[in-house]
Amino acid sequence: MKALKMLAGMVMACGVYAAPAAAANLEDMVGKWNWSEFTVVVTQCDATGVCAEVVAGPKNVGMQMIKSKLESKDGGFVGQIAHPMTGDTYNAMMKFTDANTWHMDGCTPQNVCASGDFTRIQ
Repeated sequence: MKALKMLAGMVMACGVYAAPAAAANLEDMVGKWNWSEFTVVVTQCDATGVCAEVVAGPKNVGMQMIKSKLESKDGGFVGQIAHPMTGDTYNAMMKFTDANTWHMDGCTPQNVCASGDFTRIQ
């Protein structure tokens, strides 16, 4: 299972991703994104700045991934994000690597860590 391999691979690398951000505005996240087997639609919303809904995938369709207000930090954004496969909440850092890709690293309070690249599809 790709998600489990990714989680296991990130247990030791839970730090902040060091690539420079290509964009620094939450509005740049608005759109349709692909990650692993999931499609996520990001829209602007009042509660957290942007909302990210799982619209397609093997499970948790309809789940809102962003669980806290996203704060700007070190050229990216930090906040609490739910994993689309498990629903577990991660303390995460998101940074754009280019206009159509953002990278996310995060860990749960139990030190289970995950990482992934979200690629714009629309």
